[in-house]
Amino acid sequence: MINNNLKFCRESLEMTQKELGYVFGVAESTVSGWENNNDIMPLTKLVKFCDLYGFSLDYVTGLTRSNYSYSKINKLDRNKIGNNLKKIRNDLNLTQSKIAKECMISQTTYSNYELGIRLITTLTLYTLCKNHNLSMDEVIGKKRM
Repeated sequence: MINNNLKFCRESLEMTQKELGYVFGVAESTVSGWENNNDIMPLTKLVKFCDLYGFSLDYVTGLTRSNYSYSKINKLDRNKIGNNLKKIRNDLNLTQSKIAKECMISQTTYSNYELGIRLITTLTLYTLCKNHNLSMDEVIGKKRM
């Protein structure tokens, strides 16, 4: 489970769930599901939220209690993220199989993330970062300002 601060962040912006849903083209009930951990916000929407309103991914997902400033990303680059994932795995001296097991996904799925075939999911990225004390912002290529 992601210990998310999405509700706190949304409320600090004085936005309703309906208003945030409008920004993302989703129903109010979808936003409620994200805030209550009944569903997980897709990474593309989470990054957009953070970039639009000045939050770090690490703060919104509860990986840190401080909201640090990071550069904005116009579009997530699957290949760059995949290369970052591979570098992290090698630096940690882990196999794809080990990370896949930690994240409760198949090795093939994780391999597809490293190869840039698929964009890593929010939950997988969160799990990897939580387990190894990493920054989600930095893994996706944001630079701390």
